[in-house]
Parts: sequence; C-alpha cells; structure tokens
Amino acid sequence: MKRIKTDVLVIGAGSAGLSVASGAAQMGADVVLLEGHKMGGDCLNYGCVPSKALIASAKAAYSQRHAERFGIKDAAGEVDYAATKDHVADVIATIAPVDSQERFEGFGINVIREFGRFISHREVQAGDTVITARRVVIATGSSPLVPPIPGLSEVPYETNETLFDLRERPEHLLIIGGGPIGMEMAQAHVRLGCKVTVVEGDKALGKDDPELAEVVLNTLRDEGVEIAENAMAAQVRGTVGAIEIETKDGRVFKGSHLLVAVGRKTNTDKLDLEAAGIKTTKTGIQVDDSMKTTNKRVYAIGDVAGGMQFTHVAGYHAGVVIRSMLFAMPSKAGTAHIPWVTYTDPELAQVGLTEAQATEKHGTSVEVVRFHYSHNDRAIAERKTKGFIKVMVVKGRPVGASIVGYQAGELINLWALALVNRMKMSQIASMVAPYPTIGEINKRAAGAYFGPRLFESDLIKRVVGIVQRFVP
Repeated sequence: MKRIKTDVLVIGAGSAGLSVASGAAQMGADVVLLEGHKMGGDCLNYGCVPSKALIASAKAAYSQRHAERFGIKDAAGEVDYAATKDHVADVIATIAPVDSQERFEGFGINVIREFGRFISHREVQAGDTVITARRVVIATGSSPLVPPIPGLSEVPYETNETLFDLRERPEHLLIIGGGPIGMEMAQAHVRLGCKVTVVEGDKALGKDDPELAEVVLNTLRDEGVEIAENAMAAQVRGTVGAIEIETKDGRVFKGSHLLVAVGRKTNTDKLDLEAAGIKTTKTGIQVDDSMKTTNKRVYAIGDVAGGMQFTHVAGYHAGVVIRSMLFAMPSKAGTAHIPWVTYTDPELAQVGLTEAQATEKHGTSVEVVRFHYSHNDRAIAERKTKGFIKVMVVKGRPVGASIVGYQAGELINLWALALVNRMKMSQIASMVAPYPTIGEINKRAAGAYFGPRLFESDLIKRVVGIVQRFVP
C-alpha cells in the first residue's frame, strides 16, 4: 500500500473540485485530486454543456421554420438528430481540455484516477494509495434521481447521463418531471421534430414565480409540448417504442421513449463517511456556513452539500473554502445573491427574493416595479417582445429580480451584482446603457421605480414651476 501526505485532498473532479484544486495549487498548496470517473464531472459530460449545445441545435431548427417574420421565406428546418448529437459531442470535446488531467497535472497537482473512501478522520484510500491530508474537500457532486415508480426498473428509460448518447430521434418522448431539466429538454426535442409529453406530479416549474413560469409554459404548449400537471406517475410499463405512464388519477400517457428528470441525489455512497465522523442529511452532507462538515478538517461543496445545485454555486463554494483553508480567514457561504436560469425560450431567471417571498418577509414595505420587453426597441427589432422583468424593492434597494424573456440569463447578472453589493436603485438608474440593447430593460426597470416619484409628485412640479418662474 502506497502512502502520501498532502496539504489539500480534493475528492471529485467536477466543477467544484477542479476550482478548489487549481486555485489551491496555484497559490502554493500541495494538492491531490481524486476522480474515479470522468474529468469535468456532470456539468461537462452530462449536464450544462451538452444540454445547452442541444438547445442551440433546436433553436437553429426553429429559426429556419420561423423566418418569414424577418422577410425571409420559411425553410423546412429538417433535423438530422444524429448530427445534432455530433454537435453536442464536439462541444464537449472542445471544452474538455480545460478540465483534463493533463492540464491539472500541469498545475503541479497529483491526479489519481480512483474513487476515494475514508478509512479514518484524516485518511482516504484511493485504489492502492492512502492519502493523509491536512484538509479534505468532498466535491463528488450528484446524479440523476430515479424514483421508485412501480414498473420503472423493467422499462427502458433515459436520464441526463444517457440522453445525449441517444442517436435515433424519439418519435414521442415522455418526460417524468416538469422542472428546469425536463422543460428544457421538452422544448429542445419538440423543436427537433419529436412529439413530447411532460408528466409532472405537482406544478411545472414550481420553484419559480408562477406568473413568469406561466409565460414559459404557455410558450411550450404553443410549440406543441403536452404538459400534464398534478399528474403523479403511479406505474410505468411497456417496451422500446411503446411505453406507457399511468398516473394516480387514472390518466395514461403513451410514447416511444422515456426521460426521467425528477431531480438529483448526492453522490456519497462510495465515501464511507461514517469512518470520518461525517454526518449527512436528507439532501446531502451536513455542512455549516463555512462549508465544513461535522469533521472540521473536511469540507463539502457543490451539489454534494445538498443546497442549490448549480455549477456557478460550485465555483462560489470553492472560493469560500479556499479562503478558509489557505489563509485561515473567516469565510461563509450565502444564498441570497445566487442567481439561476432555466434555458428555455424565453429564458426564465431569478435572483434574490421572488415577489411572494419578498411580500412574506417585508410585507407592505415591498414595491414591485415592472418593465415589459414590448417597450424595448431592440426586442421589437429582434421580434423578441414576449416577457417582462419584476424587481422587488425595499427602501430603495432591490431584494430580488425575476425575468422572463429573451436573454433573461444575461440580464440577471446586473441584479446579482446589485444584491451582493447592496446597491441602490438610484445606482442602477444612473447607469448609461447603449441604445438599442436588451440591457436597457434593466435600466428602464429602475426608471419605473423612480417614475412615479418624479412625474406624479406635486412637490416636484411646484419646485420646477418656481425655478422656471424665478431663475433667469
């Protein structure tokens, strides 16, 4: 058995683990990185990257079939489904070198391609190597949750880990789960020429502001996606090409292929956490605000920590633990300033409190300002006028922003900046945005906050009248 000692041991080479490993190594720490599967983790290989690549193919097909409004004759937008998967694979391959073993070894990191498991509070075994580390970072991520639906284990189904390898276009894709992954893949596949039915046990896009979510859901319905809500799957049956989902209320949905997209489960099974004195919760590894586990030498970050499961959160967690591990500085993670985006068309973006959350927390102190895409000149030119922004404001400061519409994921960046820096609406309003841009929507939302104060104020009108009368 080989034994090595290190400053920092990182378990998992996904977004969270790679961020910690590269940052720590470049700042002078001795780092060992363990990965028993693919470098880059879920985001690169099965999640963010391939899904956005497939969405891009779907947008291209849709644009060809809907060009007439720009004065260009509509085309067939014929889809070669296997070729779209070639595009997905090429995008992954283009990005993969950034996450490769060779690149991280170039930083001086000892990369071991084995799964790790704890054998004591400070020791982890990976293959025939035992590593003793001053600090350990668990960044093993999450995997698709497969619910215990009767019959599911006997029926062929896809998850996000297998869908992007599918080469034959599904005739009729059934999707269990109406969350972001389910709705993104539903729209992508209907645009790629499939019939699509989404079966959701509660409300589709139920974690988002319902007013904004309805804009997205109505768009998907208009494009041909069947969305069945309050339809809890009770049984799955059938064979390849002929699959049925029966719900608790007796409805039956038939299709050729099945995608299970009901959520994620954290990857802790291989870790032997009990040997290290590390406790878990129903959602993941138990951590405090500094991302420390119940073993104070061990941190857990990213999806495995059981909180918000986004790649950008994983990177944020990495920064938090690096400050703590390398510089012994107090460092805590928060969630109030973390944005998220659902990459449907139109996009759906959120940061901070929704309108309902802001009202519950701040009561009548909340002001909600709105601005619609239909009043933005660039949106009109691009024929992208569907959507609007809502900003929740308390005493002149934004506490949340909700956006549905074209490039909502880009627009939300400004509000994430405003929340983390406790900026005022006056600072947003004083920004000069180039014309004509979609980004003007943010500035106009701030203007909508000050408009009534300036244009409907009797005091302002009296002051202006006095100045015009008496100042030469």
